[in-house]
This record gives sequence, C-alpha cells and structure tokens, in this order.
Amino acid sequence: MTRPLQAIDFEADSHVVAQALIGATLLIDGVGGRIVETEAYDREDPASHAFSGPTTRNASMFGPPGRAYVYRSYGIHWCLNFVCREAGHGAGVLIRALEPTHGLETMRERRGLHEDRLLCSGPGKLGQALAITHAMNGHRLDRAPFQVLAADDGAAIEVIAGPRIGISKAVDVPWRFGLKGSRYLSRRF
Repeated sequence: MTRPLQAIDFEADSHVVAQALIGATLLIDGVGGRIVETEAYDREDPASHAFSGPTTRNASMFGPPGRAYVYRSYGIHWCLNFVCREAGHGAGVLIRALEPTHGLETMRERRGLHEDRLLCSGPGKLGQALAITHAMNGHRLDRAPFQVLAADDGAAIEVIAGPRIGISKAVDVPWRFGLKGSRYLSRRF
C-alpha cells in the first residue's frame, strides 16, 4: 500500500530523502507519475542554491521541510525541488525525471509531443509537463495541488547513484539517484 508523504518524511538529509523518493508517485492536480530520478543538494554543498545563505530567490529552500522550492533554470524552465531537513537548514531534492502514469494526454498537450519517454525526462521537461510555476513555490507537498505518495512497499526498487548533471561545482558528489533500468531517466548513469 502507498501512503501520502508528510513533512516528517522530508526531515532527513537530502541525499537520504532523494534515494527514498525513487519509486514514489508525484501528482500535481492529478497529473504526473513515478519518480525515477532525483538530485540532492545541501547548504554545505557549493552546487546548492542554499550555499550562500538565504535570499529572496531561495528562501523556500530553508524550510520548513515538506515544501516546494521552485526556481527558474536558465531563465526558461521551472524546476521543482522538495525541501528537506529542519527549518533554517537549507537543503532540497531536485525532481529530475518521472515515468508518466497519470494524465498522459494533458502532458502530451503541454509538451507538444507524443513520445511518452520524453515527457518528463529532465527537470525542465517535467516542469512543463506538470505545469509547474513559481506560484507553487513554498507550497506544502501534502496539500493540493500536490500529491506525493510513498513507493509501494512491495515494489522491487533498485536505486543507482552517480554524479549530478549540469553543475560546475562539486561535480564529483554522487548525489544523483535513479531507478535502475528505467527508460525515463534524463540521462543514463
């Protein structure tokens, strides 16, 4: 049985939460799917938005846990992070890729394509497919429009790890996690 995740589920270190989210289900207004790829970030990490401390842009990343931190990447794409650790710490998990399972037709229309494998295979694509906007920044993940469900306890989930993608600092930190064998990843491990 799956259960809705609550703020307490996000109180751990971001790399622990990032691994635990593989296989969980993320829905926004009923559209989404199974999380197959994540990346962890922490305030001690020079690649993290939290590294230099709180700003107007990253304030949501400093908690409380179980909230959305939404930011624009390269001035184009909205990216979704789940805030971790205690309020004030500054940590999160970037949701990098989903296996689309709910609202596929809606996602196809939003993305303008019909290749299901490409609908959510990267944080920008995922943001477009799920209609992520900055208006969601700071919202609780256990309230509408979000629904985050734990991975099915009976599911066989093998998590793999490797270096994060698209960063220039701390590139060797193996905090990118994925579902082994998934064809929905943004890039192979």
